[in-house]
Amino acid sequence: MALSEQYLQEDLHPIDIVEHLAEHHDWDFDRIGDDQIAMAVEGQWRTYSITLAWSNYDETLRMVCSFEMEPPQDRVSDLYELLNKMNDQCWAGAFTYWANQKLMVYRYGLVLAGGQMASPEQIDTMISAAVLSAERYYPAIQLVTWGNRSPEDAMQVAIAEAYGRA
Repeated sequence: MALSEQYLQEDLHPIDIVEHLAEHHDWDFDRIGDDQIAMAVEGQWRTYSITLAWSNYDETLRMVCSFEMEPPQDRVSDLYELLNKMNDQCWAGAFTYWANQKLMVYRYGLVLAGGQMASPEQIDTMISAAVLSAERYYPAIQLVTWGNRSPEDAMQVAIAEAYGRA
């Protein structure tokens, strides 16, 4: 059964849908308010903090997928160069480093203007794409920040990862 079939075309708030998805996937979550939810999603490399928030003002479901990171100061410029290379390959979201919070962040906004409704499949795909992108680039980020590799070399790991694992 498709995820949306269980909702029987009800007008559900996007955050209600996210809460149902979190329950379905057995993710730890905290409903912060009517318009926001935070959850922890386990990946291969680490657990990612994912927050989704609904804005009535601009009719956008915003997602932030993050993990803690404190790169050595002398590697930050290479990290930013790597982020540019990563974002050139990301079509549905973007990475950024929030230095003050010491967080690597992947973010995406789903615009639902005109009273559109997000389907559970759309939201599930949004979350999955964030985790898959973070997982794909995590080794490259580690190589640049801690392995003293160039952004070009590190990107080869992320590109090769797309072909699968032995």
